[in-house]
Amino acid sequence: MARADPAMTDPRTLRDPARLATGLKMFLILVLALLPLGMIALIATLQSTRTADVERRALLRVAATESARALSIELVGDMGALRTAANVLAADPGNAESCDRVRSILAVQTSRDARFSIGHRGQTALCGERFAPSFPGEAGASGDIVSRIVPNEGLLLAVRSDDRSVVAKAYFPLVLLASVGRPTGMMPGYRLSVVSGESRLALRDTAQFGPFSREEHISVPLGVGDLNAEMSLSRVPLTAPEIVALIAPLLMWFAAAAIAWLVTDRLLLAPLKRLRRELVAYRPGESFTPPPDSRTPAVELQELGETFRRITAIVADHEADLARGLEHQTRLTREVHHRVKNNLQVISSLINLHARGAKGAEAVRAYASIQRRVDALSVVHRNYFAEQEVNRGLNLRSVLGELASNIRATAPEGSARMQIMLELESLYVTQDTAVAVSFLVTELIELAMQVDPSATLAITLRSVDLPGRAELAVRSPALQANSRLTKHMAGSVARVIEGLGRQLRSPLSQDPERGRFAVEIGYVARD
Repeated sequence: MARADPAMTDPRTLRDPARLATGLKMFLILVLALLPLGMIALIATLQSTRTADVERRALLRVAATESARALSIELVGDMGALRTAANVLAADPGNAESCDRVRSILAVQTSRDARFSIGHRGQTALCGERFAPSFPGEAGASGDIVSRIVPNEGLLLAVRSDDRSVVAKAYFPLVLLASVGRPTGMMPGYRLSVVSGESRLALRDTAQFGPFSREEHISVPLGVGDLNAEMSLSRVPLTAPEIVALIAPLLMWFAAAAIAWLVTDRLLLAPLKRLRRELVAYRPGESFTPPPDSRTPAVELQELGETFRRITAIVADHEADLARGLEHQTRLTREVHHRVKNNLQVISSLINLHARGAKGAEAVRAYASIQRRVDALSVVHRNYFAEQEVNRGLNLRSVLGELASNIRATAPEGSARMQIMLELESLYVTQDTAVAVSFLVTELIELAMQVDPSATLAITLRSVDLPGRAELAVRSPALQANSRLTKHMAGSVARVIEGLGRQLRSPLSQDPERGRFAVEIGYVARD
């Protein structure tokens, strides 16, 4: 089963139509675009249905007119012959020739003889024979045809002679009327009746009226008394062909939209989704392979996938070149650092050699002071070279610890008893900050050794409340306010210390009573 698109289940999609999936938007657009064509086809089908109804009603009118004409010819002709015979017998009751003529006329016009009787009212028939049913009333003007419908049996007609003394009656059975009134070429499913007032004689009934059927009927006068030929046609509201004709445009409308969406989805959207998934899963350095094509792939999508493949191949080549360049640059940097370290070591060795050949305690102390500063720079450079691989900066705790060890190792003989206590957090700083901090600590320790070689020093480094900031402090009794400290601070030492504070971009604070110097520095990381 296909997995539902997350865009379709996102509640924001329902509020913002622009977030709908492209396939759904395309399907809706196609449905709306093809709707006018579907409506035109539906209207044309409805018009065809109405045209078929009109044709059906015209066929019904033609069939009813044909049946009425056939019945009228039969009945009017027979009753005309009876009226003529009644007039002859009224003048000459013994005229048997007129009676034979009527019998022959009725025998020729009908396939089955209609029974007739001509005679005076209440007396023996002058012509024909008595028959049932009887005619209840014979009132009426001379020449007028009077009718009576015998339910489910037939039709009884009567006419008077001109002098109203003789009555001619004829009885037409149901089978005869049904045969005469049957229209030619009429399909089954109709009802034909002879109607007189409230009486009705059904000649043919092949119609089947259901609860949802419609009835169309037409009535045509027969020209015999008040008789009418009535034909009814039954039809359902919508026949199966009409239903198919009505549904077909809607099905075609929906099928056209669905097929267009399906083709677009399979040839365009689905390959695009597969290509997007491959691109999302792609990682730099890997080989990008376009997804396998479908049976009928779009050429443009194949070209797009091939373009992505070429781009990723170019990117991979460039990344490989960059990696090789970075590796070469790293080797060069390491070589430079190695040479700088060696140069600093050479300088330190030269200073040490010159210190050994120096004459006078003052020159020896000067060489030692220079030596300690070169060592401070060497410590920073060595730690920076070690931390370069992780690119987190220099661990100031390691730098100050190594610096303190080197100072104690190179301290003059009178300062051998100097103790340096460290309370340092593991903070990482940049190289510029590490150099300035190393020189500042070296200058303060050098100052303390000049004032009191046996004094104790405490170096602290702890973070403060501000993010990325820490406080570096050097405290010693030798740095408390006294004449010797003032004498040594009067020279270049004070300017150097203040300059290093400016380099750290923070003011250097001094507490003369506690013998404490402090400065705030920035750090980039911490353990």
